[in-house]
Amino acid sequence: MGYLAQAGEETASRAKVRVLLVDDHTILRQGIRILLEAQDDFEVVGEATNGREALELARQYNPDVVLMDISMPEMNGLEATRRIKKELSQIRVVILTMHETEEYLVQILQAGANGYVLKQAADYELIEAVRIANRGDTYLYPRIAALLVTDYLKRLQGKPAEELDPAFESLTAREREILVLIAEGRTNREIAEALTLSIKTVENHRYSLMNKLNAHDRGELVRYAIRVGLIQP
Repeated sequence: MGYLAQAGEETASRAKVRVLLVDDHTILRQGIRILLEAQDDFEVVGEATNGREALELARQYNPDVVLMDISMPEMNGLEATRRIKKELSQIRVVILTMHETEEYLVQILQAGANGYVLKQAADYELIEAVRIANRGDTYLYPRIAALLVTDYLKRLQGKPAEELDPAFESLTAREREILVLIAEGRTNREIAEALTLSIKTVENHRYSLMNKLNAHDRGELVRYAIRVGLIQP
């Protein structure tokens, strides 16, 4: 079994983002643990070496976020993610992987994960992924998100209007710009800076997007983009 947090460890740090680490490589887990615990807003509540342990510890400690590897013995990370999201839907799952392909991204989102970050990513990207997932949004590693958006825009070029999704066609040019940036994982502040808008204006556009697309959070906006042809599942 992996590391188990002591049941009596109930302190003021309870308000921190409680993270469960799942990876069969001890050195990698230790490195991520050191990284997270150096932040004031994180607490690592346990470690697991495979998907079965992850499910057991998720039931026991109810973490806010699970950092989940894909390739592991006994039960892989995708299957563990599916089971956690089915049984403990309030828990956010961020997938850690070495694979930078559209195929893996589709599988990860279909499993119900709230984020996708490469193991070779910079420290701040991993930290940001956990924070974004904890807020209930979806984090996509910027490089793969950009590839998906580029592919989506190429698919739209020359496509007859009647073949496009009616809801997407109802979006204004500005809303489409913001949808692309949301799909890239940008925050409201980053979008405002990129488009020279106020944060309030970005929030208004985002609210309009969610109404028109019947979406409730960033994750649903990203999944909508996939459904209308961002990538083929």
